[in-house]
Amino acid sequence: MIAAASAQTHPPEPELQFDIGSTDDSLERMIELFARLGDTYRVFVPARGSYTYVIHHPDDVKRVLVSNHRNYTKGVGLDRVRILLGKGIMTSEGELWKRQRYMMQPFFHRRTVTEFAQRIAAVNERRLERWEQRARAGEIVNLTDEMSELTLEIVLRAIFGLDLDRLTEQLGANPFEVVTREPARDLQFAYKFRSLTKLVAQLIARRREEAAEHFDYLAMLMSARDKESGAPMSERELIDEVMTLIVAGHETTASGLNWTWYLLSQHPQAEARLHAEIDAAPELAAPGLAEMEALPYTQQVINEALRLYPPGWLLSRRTIEADVLGGYPVPAGANVLLPLYLLHRHPGFWKDPEAFSPERFAPEHEGERPRFAYMPFAAGPRHCIGETLALYEMLVHLYKVARHYRLKWVPDKPLELEAQINLRTRFPLHMRLERRR
Repeated sequence: MIAAASAQTHPPEPELQFDIGSTDDSLERMIELFARLGDTYRVFVPARGSYTYVIHHPDDVKRVLVSNHRNYTKGVGLDRVRILLGKGIMTSEGELWKRQRYMMQPFFHRRTVTEFAQRIAAVNERRLERWEQRARAGEIVNLTDEMSELTLEIVLRAIFGLDLDRLTEQLGANPFEVVTREPARDLQFAYKFRSLTKLVAQLIARRREEAAEHFDYLAMLMSARDKESGAPMSERELIDEVMTLIVAGHETTASGLNWTWYLLSQHPQAEARLHAEIDAAPELAAPGLAEMEALPYTQQVINEALRLYPPGWLLSRRTIEADVLGGYPVPAGANVLLPLYLLHRHPGFWKDPEAFSPERFAPEHEGERPRFAYMPFAAGPRHCIGETLALYEMLVHLYKVARHYRLKWVPDKPLELEAQINLRTRFPLHMRLERRR
């Protein structure tokens, strides 16, 4: 059923014609156009000879992602991502995506995520040992690099288990570190990254020859079976899912931690309250998901950081058949953009939206906004499959580090946003480590 259309034939549009969503200044332009044109507008894209529609109201977001999701496919930019990730769960469509989601969903249930507690804790402990030496020396750390390295190691150990150590020893270095060394997500990076598929294929072949059992995501993927045919994933499918987990499994978490530490460094009262909550919690070597969820204020801090700076700041969809959004008709085949950055700062649904206020996520305030005003991991059938794991990683990291350190931002470069595939700082964030105890 198509919602009722407005008496107007089309939403407002700027005079300027450009490829909105695909330029370096897309976020800046969207901020300006949202303030001037409101919840729904369109922009003519000369290169495609068609309009792109941009929506900001939670009701329309819900329609695109949930209530009428079958009328939408992934939008512009998907081909570029497929060069990097192949046809993994993030980029696939239709029946292939349904099959992948069914086969992979159990691997990200709460009970499975908690099984990785020892590995996640161990990676953080090793990072703390390095930071202890640097703190004593009075060194300033590049937090952006540190968070990228930390989350990459966590996801690699979750995927490959002990094979990661064997591979690193065999090659003399971790070959997947290209992910952290190459910040640009361009064709050059895609070529280097996809060249690693040969190594992944070798690991898969070795696993098939071994009798040993493994507990990691590669083993789970290899054991997954289609619910209809009982067939396993093909080698190409396995490789694409592994490559997807490597990129998607570390970049959003790294970005979220980067912004969380920055915001805490700028808000000492929130930082002090977080420290008090963590100090009062039992000090566990490898806390599970239940123990981390017993830190309500720490969760609120993370949620507020993800509200202000959602790593996946922009979603893109394409209509299959005509629809109505914001009261305006949207034709079949139209590109539709959902800027989560602006949805999360919508003044109609957030009080003082630019302010950092973790308390807005306290239980007593949850009913003050529509459900679809906040969705850092998207929503609907295609919401991020790794949401529970990502939040757990962030909680464990704060629990481990904030117990011993406070991080102070060193503003050697201006804080500027870089809105590409993920939302990050244009320049690395540098932090001074201050020992708390």
